[in-house]
Amino acid sequence: MAYLGQVYDTAAMPESTNSFEPIPAGWYSATITEAELRDTRSGSGQYLRIRYDITGPEYQGRVVFSNLNLRNSNPKAEEIAMRQFGELMRSAGFSKVQDSDELIGAHIQIKVKIRPASGEYEASNEVAGFKPVEGSAMPAPAAPAAPSPAPAKASPPWAKR
Repeated sequence: MAYLGQVYDTAAMPESTNSFEPIPAGWYSATITEAELRDTRSGSGQYLRIRYDITGPEYQGRVVFSNLNLRNSNPKAEEIAMRQFGELMRSAGFSKVQDSDELIGAHIQIKVKIRPASGEYEASNEVAGFKPVEGSAMPAPAAPAAPSPAPAKASPPWAKR
């Protein structure tokens, strides 16, 4: 047992204003405040857990999370994650990312959906898309590699004179 140094009375304490109800579906400006690579429960893969703090236009201060299956035994899960991660990176202005910490502080817009309650899980938010914050410059697309010159075609033997 640890003595707290005083008596705390709930009548004198403020009521919580936190709501864990999902925010409505839509586009929100957000800042990435955490990005961490974690092992999957099975230990056979890894996912990138990202925390987005909503900055507007409504629900400032609310938090939404997403997980991107960067390494997974299910190729489809990996494919979806790569597509989403690429969309996130382009929206934030990154052409390359090597460390999850590089994402922290990125300001983007996220498309939030509501995942319906299922079994023991309550309804929750899901990040379903990314785009740059309006007014921010889009990163220049990577220039496609210059095509290799076509090899010189030899004339067929019957075409020679």
